[in-house]
Amino acid sequence: MNPLLEAEQAVLGAVLLDPGQLRQLGWLAPEHFGRPVHQALFTALRKLHADRHPASAAENSVPLSWVTDAVAEAGQHVRGLTASHAHTLASACPRPGHAPAYGRMVLEGAIHRSITAHAIRLHQDARADALQGEVEGALRGADVLRDVLNDLARRWGTEPRPVAPGTPPAPGPLTPPPSWADQVAEGEQLLLGVLAERPRSMDEVVDWLRPDDFADPARGEVYRCLGALHHRGEPIDRITLLWEAQRRGLLASGTLSPGQIAAICDGVGPGSAEWLGEQVMRSSVTRTAAVSARAIRALAENEALAPGRLINHALHALSPLDEVRTRWQVANGHPAPAHPAASPKGPPTAQVHAARARSTARPVSPPVPRPGSAPSPAAVRPLSRGHG
Repeated sequence: MNPLLEAEQAVLGAVLLDPGQLRQLGWLAPEHFGRPVHQALFTALRKLHADRHPASAAENSVPLSWVTDAVAEAGQHVRGLTASHAHTLASACPRPGHAPAYGRMVLEGAIHRSITAHAIRLHQDARADALQGEVEGALRGADVLRDVLNDLARRWGTEPRPVAPGTPPAPGPLTPPPSWADQVAEGEQLLLGVLAERPRSMDEVVDWLRPDDFADPARGEVYRCLGALHHRGEPIDRITLLWEAQRRGLLASGTLSPGQIAAICDGVGPGSAEWLGEQVMRSSVTRTAAVSARAIRALAENEALAPGRLINHALHALSPLDEVRTRWQVANGHPAPAHPAASPKGPPTAQVHAARARSTARPVSPPVPRPGSAPSPAAVRPLSRGHG
């Protein structure tokens, strides 16, 4: 059986056997459970406990009504939940006193699942923006993902901070739609032609446009050569650009060819360097967002990665997008949005300790008698059976 599914069942079984365990699970939310029926039952159990159900004050035995009322409450929101199902959940719990440890496992699975879902959504937003010539959806999706990471870090009890992974994830190749790729290539080629034909236009883009913003690395290297000539105050034309490319080893390595340089310098048409540069930046924003999203998804799908490391590695994967976003804001004459530091407020220390519970030795909990005295399909087995 799936270990995460067993952990979800064990948490619910622990609370069915011992309602007092809910006092140690205040940091665990219904949405952290993967199955809707488990979400509904945990919601019902929390509601009954908050409403001071008689079982909440029971000391020696748990009344059968605790199970039947929880099943009835949850059954209003989800189908298929029966008293026998609740009995199965109780039987799946080895020891109710270990509920915080089981809950931590559930939270760990929820962290991986939530980060994966938001990374997929960011990737979809980035591709949609690329096709529509926008960036707002991708940037908004990145902000949502960052907020999710900060919230999960507080729930897990760790400090959210970007940390580079020892071995970067290896997502598959990025394959943009052909029509979009052709449009991007045409814009980049036209911009380089304008900059080569009218070198003074470099002043319009040099402060915020970088070689890595070009989708084609070869065109990015041409822009690097143009920037070097501009920085040194040397004349720019087909010959000087070709010579600069040779000095940088780009011709010998096959990165560029004389024909590519000639095509850029001879194919110039009318255009604004600033406007064309903004289009290149727009493409860079959505492309970087897609790459970040795919890297984060690859991290989240690694079940062996601990939640704290996953969160911090995911924040690091968003860093390239932050840098591109800053320059995009500069290109549009707006100050870059500041990302506020994570709020120090979060769950109380006791809840954080519970969330980070390990398998440390605990005193053996006293047996919890099953609800009611008469045998019934809905009856819950005594805790002593789990200690055998």
